[in-house]
Amino acid sequence: MKMFLTAVLLTMGLALPAFGEDQDERYYLVPEMTNGAAHLTEGTRKFQRRLAFSPAVGKLGDDDLFAMRLAFNPDHWLGYEISLGHNPASSLHALLHTFNIQVRYPFPGRFQPYLSTGYGMMTVYPGKAIQADPVTKNILAFGGGLEIYLRDDVALRGELRSAVILGQYRGEEDTVAYTYPEYTFGLVFYRGLGG
Repeated sequence: MKMFLTAVLLTMGLALPAFGEDQDERYYLVPEMTNGAAHLTEGTRKFQRRLAFSPAVGKLGDDDLFAMRLAFNPDHWLGYEISLGHNPASSLHALLHTFNIQVRYPFPGRFQPYLSTGYGMMTVYPGKAIQADPVTKNILAFGGGLEIYLRDDVALRGELRSAVILGQYRGEEDTVAYTYPEYTFGLVFYRGLGG
């Protein structure tokens, strides 16, 4: 039974019982769990020299959007993020990849707002019923979001942006901009790089 409990705790990333003199002592696989599952250290949030991984779901226009993001914060107020999103729809689907810049002013507490802007490409794949080649377009995105920290290394993340897709009508040279609302909700997992 003790081995089963240990395996469950390992899987959940929680505590392992100590097998020594003090049976109340716990060893945590995630150091941020030492003071409790929802403990947040005092002071402003630390962003400098941290990686962030963020899976998310949401909408691009009226269709679903699934996104994976990876960010690096070289400074406490600046972050660079790469994002890969998939927008499945009934007749066609799209793949978005963007490079974003995040700007924030770190506050004390759980609520951390930020602004985001980015550039990338959207590739639209027609469905099987349409005999057409995939089309790639430039995309500009701008907006902002809010992170709500559950503990020092995990936060809920909500983001609202405008995605501006630049294209052209067939046979014309003028550029046309299509704007779609993009909103996502997910988690952020932070890891420090030391120093």
